[in-house]
Amino acid sequence: MDSMELRFLTKNKNKAEEFQELFSHTSFSIVPASVPINEIQTEDMEELVKDKALKGFAELRRPVFVDHTGLYFDLLNGFPGGLTEIFWNRLENKGICDLIGKSGNPRVRAATLIGYCDGRTLEIFKGEISGTVASEPRGPEGFQWDPIFVPDGSLFTFAEMGPEAKNRISMRRVAINEFINHLNSHDPAY
Repeated sequence: MDSMELRFLTKNKNKAEEFQELFSHTSFSIVPASVPINEIQTEDMEELVKDKALKGFAELRRPVFVDHTGLYFDLLNGFPGGLTEIFWNRLENKGICDLIGKSGNPRVRAATLIGYCDGRTLEIFKGEISGTVASEPRGPEGFQWDPIFVPDGSLFTFAEMGPEAKNRISMRRVAINEFINHLNSHDPAY
């Protein structure tokens, strides 16, 4: 069976590799598209993903999907959401552990939204899991906050789990499963 190409708008090599792995057992192949777009800055991840998908389609003129992942800290009333990358860039893993992981309320939700635009419709798919922020970063650095996120039911951070175990349970996996189900049940415009 031939695979159908899906264009994935990202400049993040790690994310592109993770998506390629997550789609590896499907009839779709991921083609990273590094097209510069002006990304809006907002806590509202749905608005952010819609905006990215529409801009991505306008640039590529082909069906495209985008993603955005955010953390919602209970201690901060759900902040930073769509602004997680900016938050992480300022504090990094150690700072987030000191602020949230060592607090009396280290609870966090991790959410991934995928936006898919084929020129006719714009669809949003969401994956979400809950967990806690570790009191110290654990595991290899390299994929932003993986060394500090401990999903419910685990003693290990995403970084300690390694990519294979993480990819079985992550918020990205949940969102991708929804996206794949949608693609398999519709006739995408390729």
